[in-house]
Amino acid sequence: MVTPLGGTDLPVEQTRRVTVATYGDYASAQRAVDFLSDNQFPVDRTAIIGTDLRLVETVLGRLTVGRAALQGTAVGAWFGLFIGLLFGIFAVSGWLAVVIAGVLIGALFGAIFGALAQAFTRGQRDFSSRRSLVAAHYDVTVDGEYAEQASRLLATLPAEPNRG
Repeated sequence: MVTPLGGTDLPVEQTRRVTVATYGDYASAQRAVDFLSDNQFPVDRTAIIGTDLRLVETVLGRLTVGRAALQGTAVGAWFGLFIGLLFGIFAVSGWLAVVIAGVLIGALFGAIFGALAQAFTRGQRDFSSRRSLVAAHYDVTVDGEYAEQASRLLATLPAEPNRG
């Protein structure tokens, strides 16, 4: 017997996962599991497993102290708006002034911190980027005892509409 984290004993054959479908993108694998769910399949016995993972870092552009300050201004203004609205709720009068002050103070501090943070890198990272994990393919797996049922259901999955 195998004891999962929940502490209940399950037969070994129930803990073995079987790949019932493989997709080239996550959205298709998610669509397949959603289809199984719509057809009352016990999706708590299902997993989507991405394999052959790669870290992809897309460079968005050059990052200067000025640009870092500008980005910091935007982030600080949003945070200041949140704080201003929070304090504005409790203001008896002049709530708009409290909100505006929050935005301005947040923007100022955001600009300062953004510029300082970039300046302290001393040119070690003069670009902005976005990182993501990308898998070569996504396997939909189910517990062994449900593999045949899942395969039958997925064989009836309608083709994805063409989004061209």
